[in-house]
Amino acid sequence: MTDPATAPEPSISQRIDTSVPHSARIWNYWLGGKDNYPVDEEAGDAYTAVFPGIVTIARSSRAFLRRNIQYLVSEAGIRQFLDVGTGLPTAQNTHEVAQGIAPETRIVYVDNDPMVLAHARALLHSSHEGATAYIDANVTDPDRILAAAAETLDFSRPTALILSNILGHVGDHDQARSIATRLMAALPPGSYLSINDGSRGIDPVFEQAQDAYNSSGAVPYILRTVDEITSFFDGLELIEPGVVSVPQWRPEPGSPTPEVIAEHGGLARKP
Repeated sequence: MTDPATAPEPSISQRIDTSVPHSARIWNYWLGGKDNYPVDEEAGDAYTAVFPGIVTIARSSRAFLRRNIQYLVSEAGIRQFLDVGTGLPTAQNTHEVAQGIAPETRIVYVDNDPMVLAHARALLHSSHEGATAYIDANVTDPDRILAAAAETLDFSRPTALILSNILGHVGDHDQARSIATRLMAALPPGSYLSINDGSRGIDPVFEQAQDAYNSSGAVPYILRTVDEITSFFDGLELIEPGVVSVPQWRPEPGSPTPEVIAEHGGLARKP
């Protein structure tokens, strides 16, 4: 009999559960990616049948993150990013946007899905001047995240913490707030927090679709009110325009008037 203490870790393929839909793979499917399984496509199709607007939310979320990063690198001078809950690599990942402006930027990605891990190792290549690392860890274990990230990032220097569509997977609001607070506590003044999540109280059809998804057997994702999302930034200095529907956060010049969708986010500086 094999001693559990000395048994080898299961391979990535052994750890991927293709029988249960996974949010990162469903998100990839909505963005037009191919890194998903039939169970994810079925869950994604069932969702869009109720709420087709989820594709707009997914794409708007990615665009919000891109504009956040551009601001952080170009205007705030940030050269370090801790991206927790990164999801499957797709177009304009954090390191691609940041290092495209400042090649010396250092990025640490964090996720705990084995499929994400496999793709990250294969695809997330840094510039020669900077660094890109990946941590296999859960958002609910901030101390593990910080200890591992410190091998790549210098936490005496301002760092941007990105929590994009991840805190909704932490069902208890107080726990979600404590995670954001613990991670930011390890970062020095001048650091930034970027958060965006699905919002409740904006679109009842979206809420109906999300409730159905949460009962499908997938890991639930909890929609929060705008006030609850805003509370994640307590003690920090919000960058204008504050917490808004993500298309309204510093839209590109000349772009159409941004619509209000049920996805809110903001960016704030640690004083």
